Amino acid sequence: MKSVLWGGNKITALKGMGEMDAKIGESWEISDVPGHETLVADGLYMNRTLTQLLSTHGAQIMGNDWVKRMEEIPAGDPRRRFPLLIKIIDAARDLSVQVHPNDELAWERHHSLGKTEMWYAMPDCDTNAHLRIGWKTLVTPDGYRKLLDDHTIADALRDIKCRPGDMFYLPAGRIHAICKGTMVAEIQETSDITYRIYDYDRRDANGQLRPLHTEESVDAINYADVQADYHTYYDKEPNRRNVAVESPYFTTSVIQLNAALNLSYADVDSFVILICTEGRVNLTTIDAEDGDDINTLRAGETILLPATIQTLQLQPIGTATLLEVRG
Repeated sequence: MKSVLWGGNKITALKGMGEMDAKIGESWEISDVPGHETLVADGLYMNRTLTQLLSTHGAQIMGNDWVKRMEEIPAGDPRRRFPLLIKIIDAARDLSVQVHPNDELAWERHHSLGKTEMWYAMPDCDTNAHLRIGWKTLVTPDGYRKLLDDHTIADALRDIKCRPGDMFYLPAGRIHAICKGTMVAEIQETSDITYRIYDYDRRDANGQLRPLHTEESVDAINYADVQADYHTYYDKEPNRRNVAVESPYFTTSVIQLNAALNLSYADVDSFVILICTEGRVNLTTIDAEDGDDINTLRAGETILLPATIQTLQLQPIGTATLLEVRG
């Protein structure tokens, strides 16, 4: 959990944690970012970090192809980390206008992966929830600097109403801001590189302006990123895997359940992540070596399934919605 200037109380409510004074803006559900590594919640490996599990059970979690690729990558290299970072974000106030570098620029400047990401709007979004994504019209680097000087850059971005179930893909270079009343599940590359461009001239609890990265952002922005609609549309047929986003970094599907569903992963040489955004569902790995393994996944919870899982049975308790993420 991360307490931030713009955070609210929806994450703690979703997770049944009761009221907290802190403004919680982010829950890092699955992370291999140094200093923020996920701990196993229960079972044989309880309290082991994801980093530790990869070092001892990399093939079982990530698959054989990952093991082969790691043979050419030295120990300590960021590319050996778990490749995805999963968050839940609650914006009680507008987040800063920001952009993320692509892999090449991030590696050159920070020896890090870049940050392509996507958002899925959670059921707890307010009725006035909205996002700012991309430019309304073409902008040049000089025009960008003028928008910053005039403090009008937020007005130059397309303002989009955000409803539960909406999905948005944000390749590195796409300027954006999550705005007040919006709660999203965020799926991204494992990177904590963010260039904060504009923060509405607001001050933190100590009365200080937060640092900006305006010069760093100049070479990271896609100035030609102008679209009429930034939504990602997908089928919503119940009780099946509806593929929504296919990118070089992750494939995300939406699964809306009102009946049992069996999923086969026999042809998947990789981990799978399930994020429960609504309801409850029982997960049964019916081909586990030591017998059936049953877990109940509730709204606001995320589970990492290793590459060794072959078949998974989903049994909703009433109705449920899951995001399925493949690396």
